[in-house]
Amino acid sequence: MLTALASALVAAEPTIKFTKLADRVRVEVGGAPFTEYIFGDGASRPYVYPLTAPDGTSLSRNFPMKKVEGEETDHPWHRSMWFAHSMMNGVDFWNEGAGDVGRSPKDKGRSEQQEFIELKDGPVGVISTRNRWVSPDGKLVATDERSVKFSAGADGRFIDFEITLHALPDAPLLFGDNKDGTFATRLAQWMTMAHKTKGQEVGGTGHIVTAKGDRDGKVWGTRADWCDYHAEHNGQTYGIAIFDHPQNLRHPTWWMARDYGLFGANPFGWHDYEKEFAKEPHKGDYTIPAGGTLTLRYRVFLHLGDEASAHVAAHYADYAAGK
Repeated sequence: MLTALASALVAAEPTIKFTKLADRVRVEVGGAPFTEYIFGDGASRPYVYPLTAPDGTSLSRNFPMKKVEGEETDHPWHRSMWFAHSMMNGVDFWNEGAGDVGRSPKDKGRSEQQEFIELKDGPVGVISTRNRWVSPDGKLVATDERSVKFSAGADGRFIDFEITLHALPDAPLLFGDNKDGTFATRLAQWMTMAHKTKGQEVGGTGHIVTAKGDRDGKVWGTRADWCDYHAEHNGQTYGIAIFDHPQNLRHPTWWMARDYGLFGANPFGWHDYEKEFAKEPHKGDYTIPAGGTLTLRYRVFLHLGDEASAHVAAHYADYAAGK
């Protein structure tokens, strides 16, 4: 009887189904659109777009993938959900083109998918890949293996991201202390906090809160186990929480949470985030020795309601416990 019950519960979980296309993998949950893992459209890195709530509402900005009336068009390298950093052996893999003028050369690095390791449907869908990090002159800077796991339950949708970065056998890999990084999302215009663009007040009804209780404008540069960004839209509150795995480097991480909708975790931006170290530009530097690795893990929780009604703290506890 218990076996039959367990089988029924497993069967009731929404199934993740992948459809592999030339430049992306389409992700469905229970037959409904979830997102796409995009790796070959000419962008400077693989990314996940869009981030959809349990009812199908998109929570990520459309630009630069699509142009939508009324959306801000700043920072075109902010593509929905991605992993990158601005200083890896002196190469900027975060910005593109003229981004960060004055501190970063015009030519930027790229992370490129080499191959799929695994593509598996099921209650938890798994995409695993190998990737190369290449400087503007074509020199190999690093490699990685990453997995992105997709699942859904009664409380929302989940994306588990894990990346193992490999330094080359004959060269260390230095992550420089810089605020521009590292595992990040760019949220829909209506999710943002009120803010100014070109002198004009814009934005939605967004609020930010962390596990430590910091809120809104006080969140940027603080450290916490998790951070949640939520807003009301058409009578419903939607949210995105990012969880920092307890085994990650420098856990709890710093949060790069902006009022205009940039929202991410950065374990390297120490001197940028904490004022007492502002004059120590290498405080947050981290070096992977030649031939060594660094693994980072994050969970994205797409939910209805604010952080309290969505039980974000309880979900984080499950994540920290390995569930």
